[in-house]
Amino acid sequence: MAKILVAEDDKDLNRFLAACLRANGHEVTVCFDGAEALEKFEQEKFDLILTDIMMPQTDGFELAENIRLTDKNIPIVFMSAKDDKHSKMLGYTLGIDDYVVKPFDMDVLNLKIGAVLRRAKIQTEKELTVGNFKMNVEERTATVDGREISLTVREFDLLFKLLSYPKKTFTRSALMDEFWDYDSSATSRTVDVYMAKIREKTAACTGFDIVTVHGLGYKAVLK
Repeated sequence: MAKILVAEDDKDLNRFLAACLRANGHEVTVCFDGAEALEKFEQEKFDLILTDIMMPQTDGFELAENIRLTDKNIPIVFMSAKDDKHSKMLGYTLGIDDYVVKPFDMDVLNLKIGAVLRRAKIQTEKELTVGNFKMNVEERTATVDGREISLTVREFDLLFKLLSYPKKTFTRSALMDEFWDYDSSATSRTVDVYMAKIREKTAACTGFDIVTVHGLGYKAVLK
């Protein structure tokens, strides 16, 4: 499925991760420190980097920083026993895609990796298809059964966000912060109005529903 580079200095965990990822059909290259991982990254093409933070020679932060100097898009997932806000903020500031705290459930990690890979594929191909619905980011078009539907810029961006993270709930406040910026006239009711319009315009779509999560916000649920 994907070619994954694993950087983890705990040899037992490294072997366990490699075995589980291979069992899921991935091709895995393992490294035991950040310097070795950076060397492998420069030599080969990978679809995803899965790395610990605390490693000898080059830690995960430095590894991510160096990778982002040459590749802005390859997904990077941190796994670490460090569960503090500073470490997470630093990781996301450096451009990682997800942060998993040890100890973790391997099934959950596999789901996270799958989600990150799907988002990366969407970004690379600039196209998203769900059932009979298709969105093209570069052309800014949306079609149902091949027929174009009219979406405003904000409607397009909101829907693309929800469909890029199926089953993930986005709060109204988070959506307002991202899509309304400093528009002081926007309220949580504004988000509701937009979602109602999106539902109306995509009523003929067979692959998803936009679901209200009462008291929180919205999520896209694939059928």
